[in-house]
Amino acid sequence: MNKNKKDVSIPMSAATSKSLLIAVPIAVIQILPFFLLHGYPAIPASANMTLYALALLLGILVHELIHVFAWAFFAKKPLSAFKLGFQWKSLTPYAHCKEPMDIQPYRIGSFAPGLLLGIVPWIISLFSGDVLLFFFGFFYTTAAGGDLLILWIIRNIKPNTLVEDHPTNAGCYVIEN
Repeated sequence: MNKNKKDVSIPMSAATSKSLLIAVPIAVIQILPFFLLHGYPAIPASANMTLYALALLLGILVHELIHVFAWAFFAKKPLSAFKLGFQWKSLTPYAHCKEPMDIQPYRIGSFAPGLLLGIVPWIISLFSGDVLLFFFGFFYTTAAGGDLLILWIIRNIKPNTLVEDHPTNAGCYVIEN
């Protein structure tokens, strides 16, 4: 079987700058409801900001691990099929699957970190008024801008299409038969 690959990706440096275009509307969508509901609450004096900063930093690794576990689960791939790393040129952490998978698990795994670390904490903060949880959710929804950009780039790929995660760019190869 001859497999042709169509590159559906953009360089990480371009993805970083373009994801800012996605981040601005998301910021408005997240900031307005929180501050309309809760005003501008002060950070509690009891807050351990060192621990909070550590949680934000640890969240970067957790974000990439969520990609890996979602792809592994939904694409039924072994953990050995994945690689975590950091691209110094673009200052971007990444999770990479070394094997092709169906487009649907690829989409789910691309969206999962933004949902679990960004949108869910943000929604909880709307109900609780917790400003630190709001900033955590806001930060990780914004940080998922690159993932949302990838989802936009692959939006026209038909179901049941095999894709291969691009090893250095944001996006994938579409494997055409």
